[in-house]
Parts: sequence; C-alpha cells; structure tokens
Amino acid sequence: MNLVKRNTVHLPSIIDEFLKPDWFGGMQNYAPNIPAVNIKETDTAFGLELAAPGKTKEDFIIEIDHNVLTISSETKNETEQTENNGRYTRREFSYTSFRRAFTLPETVNTDAINAVYENGVLLIALPKKEEALPKPKRLIDII
Repeated sequence: MNLVKRNTVHLPSIIDEFLKPDWFGGMQNYAPNIPAVNIKETDTAFGLELAAPGKTKEDFIIEIDHNVLTISSETKNETEQTENNGRYTRREFSYTSFRRAFTLPETVNTDAINAVYENGVLLIALPKKEEALPKPKRLIDII
C-alpha cells in the first residue's frame, strides 16, 4: 500500500505557475494560518484588530521592543482515545502558532498601549503621544 501520492508529470506544474490568478505575487503566497489584521487611525490613536477566533486572552504574547510590536500565539491541542487495555487506537496532535510584527510610528505612546480580546478579535489600542495630537483651533478675535 502506497501512502504517498506522487506527481510525476512536470508539465502541469509549469502551466500552473503561469495560470495562477496572481502570478505576480500577492495572496497566492499568503499563509492561511496567519490571522488577518485591520489597522485604523483616528486623531488620537491607532487601532489594530487581529482576527483569531477560538483562542483565549492567555494564548497571546504581546511584546514591544525598539518600537516593534510583536503579537504571537502558540496553542497545542492533544486529543487521545484509547481502548481499555491502554493501546492507542487513535491519537491526534494539533499545533498552531503565528507571529506578526509591526513597526510602530514614533508618534505612538508605548507606555499606554491597551489590549482586549473579545468575540474572536484581539483589539489593541495604540494611543498617540501628546505632541502628535491635533492642536485645538483658536478663535481669532475680530477687531
């Protein structure tokens, strides 16, 4: 019994390279186990939303080093089913991990960063420094 499927025809792989929907790069090389991220900016802060359903807040490691924000997670699930005499009938391991790094602008106040995990989304608030906030407009006296 052969458990390894081999593709001995080389021509289709060459043709596949030319017929890929984005053969100039892009999403074809995107790793599906890396969570998607939304980044938005307001006048007072940046917001980072990382989609990671099925995790808990303890699964995340958030670090800041030299204005680089790193978000990582590693989970290990082991499910084991055995017979009465203790021999394995089936044993399944599942390991998932990811690591995302973002260079923070100089305007971010790294001492006031806050993170919340709710509804499968990790929300990270990156407030701006006081000097980066918009200045209030002054009313000029009309004489």
